[in-house]
Amino acid sequence: MYRIGEFSQLSKTTIKTLRYYGEVGLLNPAFVDAQSGYRYYTTEQLIPLQRIVALRQAGLGVEEVRQIMSGADAQDMLMRHRGQMHRELQQIQRQLARIDTLLKSGKEELFMKYQAVIKQVPSYTVYYKQGLVPTPAQLEAFILGSAQECLAANPGITCVEPDYCYVSYLDPEYKPENMLVEYGQAVNAAGTQTDTIKFKTLPATEVISVYHQGPYESVGSAFAFALNWAKDNGYRTAGLPRERYIDGKWNQPDPEKWLTEIQIPIQSAAKI
Repeated sequence: MYRIGEFSQLSKTTIKTLRYYGEVGLLNPAFVDAQSGYRYYTTEQLIPLQRIVALRQAGLGVEEVRQIMSGADAQDMLMRHRGQMHRELQQIQRQLARIDTLLKSGKEELFMKYQAVIKQVPSYTVYYKQGLVPTPAQLEAFILGSAQECLAANPGITCVEPDYCYVSYLDPEYKPENMLVEYGQAVNAAGTQTDTIKFKTLPATEVISVYHQGPYESVGSAFAFALNWAKDNGYRTAGLPRERYIDGKWNQPDPEKWLTEIQIPIQSAAKI
């Protein structure tokens, strides 16, 4: 038998690591002298130690290694760990892509007008109305008319706090006029539907979020930025983009300070 220092040299494993493996129950000494407390190991323990080291170097946690050493299916454990590492690698690759995107913008533009982030939008119950809007200037009237129609059929309906409302454009391509749109407003509960006002549940959605500050007429640049960012960073869109109105003429007289959030639904990172 070998004392711990000798076994450390023989196995090329530090004394600290051997003590740790003993503390967590991965590799106990073959014998511990009751009087001196010295730990002794045998050459037969080199093989299980080698296996422990190999599994740890593959990235498995102590508990996973303990289960394998206790008879759990090593292949199944390694496959599950491989899947987790692959997901982590994908996340690192996305983070590297985002860094590259920021670096490509140049030092002067690094934090200029637009930045994109990934966020989770929770599930909402919304009332919504779809219809044609002749010009962008008439979108406000469409929104206000939708609210009035909903309130007429549902006098007691209340909006969620914080507020969440949006417009999605339903045409397959950009149209500067006669736009088919959907306006939605998150409410606390579904109500009575009419010929024009409907209710639905928006599922929780992962989105690319870009804020646009300024008049609505210039919001197209934010859409273009968001879609290019999605392409550059390897994301696939998964639904209609939404314009979410945060600050507007109802609370901010200066159009240059109006704040609109562009939300581009994407396929969940876990599924890509």
